[in-house]
Amino acid sequence: METLNVRAKSVKPILLRALKVNRPIFIWGAPGIGKSELVEGLVSGGDLGNAMMIDLRLALLEPTDLRGYPFRNPETNTMEWSPPSDLPSQNLADQYDNIVLFLDELNSAPPSVQAAAYQLVLNRRIGQYILPSNVRIVAAGNRETDRGVTFRMPAPLANRFRHINMEVNFEDWAQWAMQNAVHPDVIGYLSFAKGDLFDFDPKSSSQSFATPRSWNFVSEMLDASGFDEADAFEQKVEIAGAIGEGMAIKFVEHRKIASKLPNPEQIIAGEVKTLDTKLSKEISAKYSLVVGLAYELNEMFKQDGINDPFRKALNNVVRFSYDNFEPEMVVFLFKTIMKDYQIRFNVRTDLEKELHKTFSERYTKYIA
Repeated sequence: METLNVRAKSVKPILLRALKVNRPIFIWGAPGIGKSELVEGLVSGGDLGNAMMIDLRLALLEPTDLRGYPFRNPETNTMEWSPPSDLPSQNLADQYDNIVLFLDELNSAPPSVQAAAYQLVLNRRIGQYILPSNVRIVAAGNRETDRGVTFRMPAPLANRFRHINMEVNFEDWAQWAMQNAVHPDVIGYLSFAKGDLFDFDPKSSSQSFATPRSWNFVSEMLDASGFDEADAFEQKVEIAGAIGEGMAIKFVEHRKIASKLPNPEQIIAGEVKTLDTKLSKEISAKYSLVVGLAYELNEMFKQDGINDPFRKALNNVVRFSYDNFEPEMVVFLFKTIMKDYQIRFNVRTDLEKELHKTFSERYTKYIA
């Protein structure tokens, strides 16, 4: 039977609607595609008011971690259960509009832990513990075909959830990456080789493979002190440990070429106006340059907004793109600045007359 897959952009409103009516929802998807990050972003984004998330990795828990430990009450001579410290108390819940209880790796938990979660999800209580009314339940897990440790969920537990299958989408990831300071070389390379964002094959025996999560690891490596001073082999080995050997070779070669391109700051300052003819043929490297230019403009915009220095920098970048980039690369530049970084400059008033005229004649139909 065909599975209906949903991109992250659509998962968010579905998830939000489920939480607002207090219905548990289960997000299925391959490892490393950003399931937990999506839930974190929803909680921190203000859509649920003053909210917090409690992340429980059920694969690491014992049943007593949910149910609590039994003890004898000497006054009543009966056995009672100490409340579990990982679950939200009523006192904690009173401090927030909503609390999202995120049961990650639910189907990777042993059957005994799933059985404990069963009562919590179905009845919103376990033993003597009762979930506060403003606690919302979200669960996530890998599919059985993903080569992970999974256990089949009991049918009554599965039936309690709404289920949604999340897939990788480059556009959604790119927007997230630009807003979360992922290294421009990573975004630039993947803008050219979109299929390399996710290269997981459950039949492969490779220990490392490309996912949105592992590309984020690569971004952290590139930002780390001393990485660029390491020799090429060491860099390749380190990157291969995150995304696999074949992907690492392609990415390192891409960076070699990209490093020969002008510094974005030189273009923004108007010091560099043309691109070397040999380098102009390197499409993947130019993607990195475009992302770097948009990143630097965004840093200026965040600091002072749209002022005269920003307009001057913007015009230098646009002029450079007209003179050195193919039309699709110019469109990519405008899209990155205006859509992904949300810099809403006015094309008529913020661009110089000739640049605005060229924009209107060549690119308006593409941007619109």
